[in-house]
Amino acid sequence: MSTIWMERRLDTLEKAMPEAAGTQSVDRALMLLSLIGRHGEAGMSLAAVVAGSGLNRPTARRLLLALMRSRLVEQEPETRRYFLGEEAYVLGVLASHRFGFLDCALESLASLSRTSGDTSFASVRRGDFAVCLHREEGAFPIRTHALLPGHRHPLGVGAGAMAMLAALSDAEIEPILAANAPLLEERYAGYPPETIRADVAFARQHGFSLNPGRVLANSWAIGMAVRYPDGRIAGALSIAAIDSRMGDARQGELAGHLGREVARVEARLARRFAAPPSGAARPAGGRGRGATPRDDISMGGIGS
Repeated sequence: MSTIWMERRLDTLEKAMPEAAGTQSVDRALMLLSLIGRHGEAGMSLAAVVAGSGLNRPTARRLLLALMRSRLVEQEPETRRYFLGEEAYVLGVLASHRFGFLDCALESLASLSRTSGDTSFASVRRGDFAVCLHREEGAFPIRTHALLPGHRHPLGVGAGAMAMLAALSDAEIEPILAANAPLLEERYAGYPPETIRADVAFARQHGFSLNPGRVLANSWAIGMAVRYPDGRIAGALSIAAIDSRMGDARQGELAGHLGREVARVEARLARRFAAPPSGAARPAGGRGRGATPRDDISMGGIGS
């Protein structure tokens, strides 16, 4: 693996692997697709794509043209910025029926924000990171802006990411902390390993994770992991508010709301992936609705 990918500490789907020329092109194109996807509504300029990927300009442009021909990426004529294309949207919709977490979480996010007045989030795991999928605003006029859809942080950084980390076994947690150690040291001064381990212990003891303003000083949040029917992690729900609205008593109150909605999301997931009646035909391909989706290849948040 070339050193530039190690230095940039890119996620598994964003690393150029030392394969033959043909497969390397595929790897690089998928890496660009993932990179552009993380910039959501803002899009990316060619210069930003080059800087973010480590590819030279001609190579990046050639791969972007190939993605545009497949309608996975599109370029806005006026700004010349690159965005995910309509085919990426179609594939995402189709994939959502297999993985299902966000579909099953949207109603609960709306309920959490309506009940609490604060901002709620859905996040999923992606390798050693967590990614925010959705942000639902509450009615309270002062809001935190620590997290937006597409933002990615190491597992453990932020309430949603910590909830997912704490739901793993200790044997799974230690390799994640080791892999993220350089990035945590460089960018997240408030998250040394001993603090993360203490946060894991807190989450397991109290039943919810807590981010006491470590990402943004006045932005606190609590989170809980959501599981698929077989017990694996589907993602996390979290609620963020300004510090004055996150005292001990209100943490308990919000945790109650959060626990009820997590149970509702898990019930929806259970119905979605319930096995069909005995003797019912499964769809072609060998994976019916009874098959439980993989959580480690979906995307997974923070300050939330």
